[in-house]
Amino acid sequence: MSKRSVEYIYGINPIFEVIRAGRRSIKGAFLSLSSANNPRIKKLEEYLLRKQIPVEWVEKGRVMDLSGSKDNQGAVIRSSTYPYVPFEEVIAAQQVLLLDNVEDPHNVGAILRTAEIFGFSHVLAPMKGVPDIYPSVVKVSAGATEFLKICKDSSANIYARKAHEAGFTIIALDGAGKTALEDVNVSSGDRVMLVIGGEDKSVGQYILNMADYVVRIEQTGQINSLNASVAGSIAMYALGRRLKM
Repeated sequence: MSKRSVEYIYGINPIFEVIRAGRRSIKGAFLSLSSANNPRIKKLEEYLLRKQIPVEWVEKGRVMDLSGSKDNQGAVIRSSTYPYVPFEEVIAAQQVLLLDNVEDPHNVGAILRTAEIFGFSHVLAPMKGVPDIYPSVVKVSAGATEFLKICKDSSANIYARKAHEAGFTIIALDGAGKTALEDVNVSSGDRVMLVIGGEDKSVGQYILNMADYVVRIEQTGQINSLNASVAGSIAMYALGRRLKM
């Protein structure tokens, strides 16, 4: 895990959500002078001042340097790093998401945005093979990361083994899965772990061997497969509805 003590969150919506969630210490904000007439920037400034967060108006290049991204929307805040939670807090939930070999930060952010929407608010991210919750991930997630309980202190295999021992039904997504998503037999009260793999590397064989269901998403199109974030979104929506029935 990162040893940094501060980082620069960028993008208007992510900044609003970081502050609203209240889980990080905010040291200050930097807004681009070139965006001073933007209504959304004005609204953000008002919100920052209400929260007694110091605001500094700076040149566009300064915002670019701090954020390291052209996609900063003219706003950056200096905050503490992402507040990961212990494994025990995640495994106490009824439904858990495990990421395995999802190496692309954009995919991770997109998956986490969907996870927050569909009730998979407890997430296990292995120390290797999945990026930290960097500002780029926060940006893609539209700030959803701030409302998730994410643990990052072990390997995917160890997470899965401990979940299995705790009585979770393990459902792994795989394009070659023998079970169709609609045939998964879970309902309200079941403890479920959904495992999503990456596009270059899918869910590892150890977890596939352990899983109660290795699930495919039926397709009728001509291209090879759905990407990780889209497949994960479909599965979380379908399973989330079933777990509420």
